[in-house]
Amino acid sequence: MADTVLSLTDARLTLDGNAGPVEILRGISLTVERGESVGLTGPSGSGKSSLLMLMGGLERATGGTITALGHDLSSMSEDDLARFRRGNMGIVFQSFHLVPTMTALENVALPLEIAGVADAFGRAEAELAAVGLGHRGHHYPSEMSGGEQQRVALARALAPRPAILLADEPTGNLDARNGAAIMELLFGLQADYGATLILVTHAPELAERCSRVVQLLDGALA
Repeated sequence: MADTVLSLTDARLTLDGNAGPVEILRGISLTVERGESVGLTGPSGSGKSSLLMLMGGLERATGGTITALGHDLSSMSEDDLARFRRGNMGIVFQSFHLVPTMTALENVALPLEIAGVADAFGRAEAELAAVGLGHRGHHYPSEMSGGEQQRVALARALAPRPAILLADEPTGNLDARNGAAIMELLFGLQADYGATLILVTHAPELAERCSRVVQLLDGALA
């Protein structure tokens, strides 16, 4: 268990719908080891993004247990979860979720400042350079292409050196060329930093780059 980063035991998620309770995830049991890259695949509506949200403590399971780095996420308060994510997880979404009133440099420095990193802007500059945007630090998101914005989001997620990197369709809003470039960066930086990667994707060619592929179907492991 020493190298187990994520452990889910009979994890369930039921949400209230207009016609009554809806089972989103049905008894997921899964273990992820340190340094693994796991591709979560399955048709739309199979529960991939919901499972990622449970792993990141962004959604609370309605049954079962979820443990990340030895911490039981279900027993933590919202504040404790936020602090845990800040110190241990990086998250990249399909939509870039950059702060529009901040420059690229400020967006990347933000989580470092919150974490109390002394040279937050110095490290942010290095992270932007690592994703090929060292020259775009003082530009705002509205002045950048989709591919550039996702590079900033990737730099922001990796800047605190998280043990766990969660990526939800990170190329979904990008054209093929920019999507391919983002994935090269994602896998390259994940390997360089030794992070454990959980990747939600519809693309088989991306999932196959992971060390393991997990398929969901109707809220359960296929």
